[in-house]
Amino acid sequence: MSSFDVQKDYTNAGFGHRIGWGKRPALVVIDMCKAYFLPGSPLTIPQPVGDVPGECKQLVEAARASGVPIIWTRQITHKSMYDGGIFYMKIKEPAQTFLTHYGEQLDDLQSSPDEIVISKQYPSAFFGTSLSSTLTSHGIDTVIVCGVSTSGCVRASTLDAMQHGFRPMVVGTACGDRTPEIQKANLFDMDSKMADVVTLEEALSKIKAGWST
Repeated sequence: MSSFDVQKDYTNAGFGHRIGWGKRPALVVIDMCKAYFLPGSPLTIPQPVGDVPGECKQLVEAARASGVPIIWTRQITHKSMYDGGIFYMKIKEPAQTFLTHYGEQLDDLQSSPDEIVISKQYPSAFFGTSLSSTLTSHGIDTVIVCGVSTSGCVRASTLDAMQHGFRPMVVGTACGDRTPEIQKANLFDMDSKMADVVTLEEALSKIKAGWST
């Protein structure tokens, strides 16, 4: 009995065409906080794939050197969670974790004073925030996505980036999730339907090239 070839099936169905890079990218760093990486946190990724903080740091350093805009996101709500809506009915304990020191940025991966940090209550960096307007007003056409978690806020932000008319470029190894299986499945789905999943090397090359007019 032959095994089912998922990639072949998707390709034959017409999924997975390349979007391609635009001319004016921005780097969006999704929720890179202590909660996912510090021992003792209830949200620490138990089976990390690669060095997500290290790869995000490479992207950030390259963007700063070339003048590519960087936008950070953080998950935050009022301590009462009154502004969290239905989403927080689903993730009450994680939401409380973000209100502690675990919600802080990693010690060696910090936003600079001149970089925008968007506070969000929902998975998508676009929902209920000024992100789309900010990107549009600066003529940005491509969103390079890295951070956590791949199946949650990364995926939701990637989908919304595409739906708002931006070209999402997801740096697969610079995103993380709780198991390799979840990571692989979500990267496959995003690459098939809503984004280009790219290598760190490709993303760094495009960032170092800066904006083209």
